[in-house]
Amino acid sequence: MAGPPVRWMPLESNPEVMNKYISLLGVPTSWQFTDVFGLDPELLCMIPQPCCALILLFPITQDYYEAFKDEPKQEVSEKLFFMKQTIRNACGTIGVIHAVANAREKIGIDETSVIGKFLADCGKLDSSDKGKRLETDVSIQNLHKQCASEGQTAALAAESKVDLHFVALVQVDGCLYEFDGCKPTPVNHGSSSEETFVMDAARVCREFMAKNKNELRFTIVALSKLV
Repeated sequence: MAGPPVRWMPLESNPEVMNKYISLLGVPTSWQFTDVFGLDPELLCMIPQPCCALILLFPITQDYYEAFKDEPKQEVSEKLFFMKQTIRNACGTIGVIHAVANAREKIGIDETSVIGKFLADCGKLDSSDKGKRLETDVSIQNLHKQCASEGQTAALAAESKVDLHFVALVQVDGCLYEFDGCKPTPVNHGSSSEETFVMDAARVCREFMAKNKNELRFTIVALSKLV
């Protein structure tokens, strides 16, 4: 008989917290998260370049989960790293992993780091088994717990029911992809490039916001090289 679902404390969408987290995971300190202050072109121009990923935090409802059940199967690049979310409240970590893993060549991940070892261990595992592999990674679990306990808002217990969700947007192999561990596969949002990525990803963020116009609980952070 299967045991109770694994639960982690929710991670705050806060660059200070997330930068400490990715540094501990082994991401070079030259790559850091910064706040995205808005989706107008003049505000998007403030995002440091190069930028390899945006992570969107948004409110979810049951309708959100129902809507993507009927999404048609898409053509996706074989270069993608994708994992399913099998841990409750771990979408922050999974968003970070999706962002880093799908830009690992650009970022330069040390294979001996915590994240480097995790990606190597995942190897050719399918998306579900990658999610299960995370359940047993004590190093990442402990770092997540450490960083989830920090931030500007009171830390929520692992048992808390959270109605906010993280997804990562990354340009891979000439296309913009949405990585959501609760969906069956990555979502291909069309052609993109290093030069157009931020504007293309902002378009997708606007689409998320348009679906829930009465909500204000949207935050976006960008993963960029600062030095």
